[in-house]
Amino acid sequence: MADMKQQLLDWIEEDRTKLLGFFSEFVATPTPNPPGDTREAVKHIRRFLDEHQLAHRVIDPEPMFPNVVGTFDGAGDGKHLVLNGHIDCFSATDEGWSHGGPWSGAIEDGAVWGRGSADMKCGTSTSIFTFMYLNRIKEHLNGKLTLTCVSDEEVFGPWGARYLMNHHPEVHGDCCLNGEPSSPYSIRFGEKGPYWVTFHIKTKGAHGAYTHAGGSASLVAMDFCQDLRGAIDAIQVEPPHNIGTALAKARDTLDRAMGEGAHTIIQKVTCNIGVLEAGDKVNVVPGTARIETDIRLPVGCEKETVTSVIESVLARHPEVTMEEQNYMAPSWCDPYGEMVGILQNNVEALAGFRPTPIVSLGGTDARLWRYRGIGGYVYGPFPHGMGQRDEHVPVDDFFHVIKSHVLSAYDYLKAE
Repeated sequence: MADMKQQLLDWIEEDRTKLLGFFSEFVATPTPNPPGDTREAVKHIRRFLDEHQLAHRVIDPEPMFPNVVGTFDGAGDGKHLVLNGHIDCFSATDEGWSHGGPWSGAIEDGAVWGRGSADMKCGTSTSIFTFMYLNRIKEHLNGKLTLTCVSDEEVFGPWGARYLMNHHPEVHGDCCLNGEPSSPYSIRFGEKGPYWVTFHIKTKGAHGAYTHAGGSASLVAMDFCQDLRGAIDAIQVEPPHNIGTALAKARDTLDRAMGEGAHTIIQKVTCNIGVLEAGDKVNVVPGTARIETDIRLPVGCEKETVTSVIESVLARHPEVTMEEQNYMAPSWCDPYGEMVGILQNNVEALAGFRPTPIVSLGGTDARLWRYRGIGGYVYGPFPHGMGQRDEHVPVDDFFHVIKSHVLSAYDYLKAE
């Protein structure tokens, strides 16, 4: 078995130019969402799969957002591993990029540059390469390997992974491995859940000189935001099962992966006031206002806990009404599951350290597998510049993630 793993590593080294070229061209194919058109990028993926004679199909309930799915069986019965990555990415403006703009895909200064490189075309490329290399040795594997390259993740996947999970149960599997940016020092086994709520404020309003004549929606909005954030910040959530133990061990890794202070909010309900709009003119007391909030629920927190707190705040502000926009429950799986140990062993052999299981602040499609009781694990590069100018992935990190996924998928499926 050691010889087989060395063969896989040798193939990756032999193919460095080809793999890096695929990744660069993938980044250079714009897929901003919105609008979310991934058709050209899907052509890029399919050319690669066809070149390597890898059977696949396109599932496109909405033609602008196609999904690529491939699968093969090993030599005998066994477990079913699903590789998942998304094709779409954040939008970007042209200004301020130091390596040729957001869609350059430039290979310069030891990195691949461009929007979507970290989130998550590095990880999706890794899934494609893992599918290719293991297909070469399928007679040495048991079970099944499935590739899912999906569109529409940035807007929660109604035509992407969510559609596949709801309508194509053959992609469920026994475990999902995903390459979203997480840092090579961490393995994400869970994530917080987004709860997006819009608040509408209506008051009498008035001429700007007649502040006594009617309530100001902007002042109500400011008071309400302070009250809401204070009430949400006071919510206490106990982590379920063995999650607390895992998070206690992950404090330094959480900060390393997501920035200093991440450990202080990983198990707290947070509230970001993303949009606050009020008023049309400087000399008019506004009669309406709108507040859009991004509330994030930690693992173990029920939606009802948060809504009851919101309702208590609303009772103190009768001018404010609430409209729910979106909700995705927090998700988690076993922080010490089989795939975690496999990834840790391979990363240690490759790089000399063992990544720590963590919960993520942001979301991934892996949650959809966890919702069904299937282990969903994320191991990917650092999120350098994610959602900002100069997003990039160091070339060394790119190949480290590829090797880690290929070897770990092999270990999960290898015939004993």
